[in-house]
Amino acid sequence: MTDPDALNVWNNQLLVGHLWRNATGAIGFRYDPQWIAQGGFAVSYTLPLGGDDFTPEESVAHRFFANLLPEGGVREQIVRDLKISNSDFNLLRAIGGECAGALSILSVEQEPSPQYGYHPITDQELANLVARRGQVYTWSTKERPRLSLAGAQDKCPILVRDGAYLLPRQESPSSHILKFELADYRHLPAYETFTTQLAKSAGLPVIDIQLQSIGQTHYALIERYDRLWTDDGDVQRLHQEDFCQALGYGHERKYQEDGGPSFAQCYRLVQDVSSDPANDLQYLLRWQIFNVLAGNSDGHAKNLSLLYLANGEIRLTPFYDLVCTRAIERIDYHLAFAVGDERNPSVVTRKHWETLASQCDLRSQFLLNQVNDVATRLLDNLAATKTAFESQYGAYPALQRIEQVVTKQCRRAKDI
Repeated sequence: MTDPDALNVWNNQLLVGHLWRNATGAIGFRYDPQWIAQGGFAVSYTLPLGGDDFTPEESVAHRFFANLLPEGGVREQIVRDLKISNSDFNLLRAIGGECAGALSILSVEQEPSPQYGYHPITDQELANLVARRGQVYTWSTKERPRLSLAGAQDKCPILVRDGAYLLPRQESPSSHILKFELADYRHLPAYETFTTQLAKSAGLPVIDIQLQSIGQTHYALIERYDRLWTDDGDVQRLHQEDFCQALGYGHERKYQEDGGPSFAQCYRLVQDVSSDPANDLQYLLRWQIFNVLAGNSDGHAKNLSLLYLANGEIRLTPFYDLVCTRAIERIDYHLAFAVGDERNPSVVTRKHWETLASQCDLRSQFLLNQVNDVATRLLDNLAATKTAFESQYGAYPALQRIEQVVTKQCRRAKDI
């Protein structure tokens, strides 16, 4: 008989721990003793391995697992389609089979299947999927995947094998993510692809992203960094957690302005946990600089993650969700992370960068040199990156808006 107030947490075929909820819906978590005995990993920096319960009243477990869920309108659509109550626990039960990272969340009477199953997507089904912006919950219960990806943008995990798209059945792992045009933001897939290419030209480690299209509709195909192909041709999950999870913040506090972490807190987290802090800290600094210079004002704490590698190392993940949001008029231009307490990227000065350096215990000249280097690289590579983009995907006049933002911001930065 199903226990409506309990769920199990799995890593492939291994039982990691147990979730339960109290009368108010708050979620608790405990590690399974066998997981501890066999040397399993801690699922979060905030949930250290041990035999004690993380009670619902402490909220720390609830925040971690709720951060696996979609947000906003995407969440509301899933609730309507599946006809379930809009609670974190019920959503984890319904769609927690394939999350970001290595965890699968299943009902207590269910165990993960040792065999993965996939539904090959026909051209017509792909066209329908793109038209519905990834909405797959009208599929039959037998076919329906149990997909949970955090964030507010419509997206759909899939498996790509030999160029073919396959939809995971139930909790089978995916290898890629499809991200779609939104009703009011149809340039998002192209903007994300181009902005990511710009970041790569500035020396940042980034996700692998390609712009695809069906008719006149574009979508982005993104390779997951938390998945690996095995020699047997299967997909292996790698564990990860975003910085809200690692720092103990709920998803509603992913922005610094809303009481979320500051950039300096994120910097110290990487100092504390990275297996290669010298490189990861420099990448993190250059990510924040890039966001200011390239107009990505939505670089918040859930757009940073830690990857738990199979050899036990913990590294900063490649950067993702990079979009020049300032090229989109309806999106707030204020920075998700302040630079020296300044959130307006158009007025960030040398003093603000020096303040950020002080907050991170860095030499100010070191950070200023990094700002100048990123600005120089972006200006040097902007035209070539656009040429390469358009040679691959065709002319895209709307990229001129990004060019204008990047050029203006980089010239300002080089004058400080």
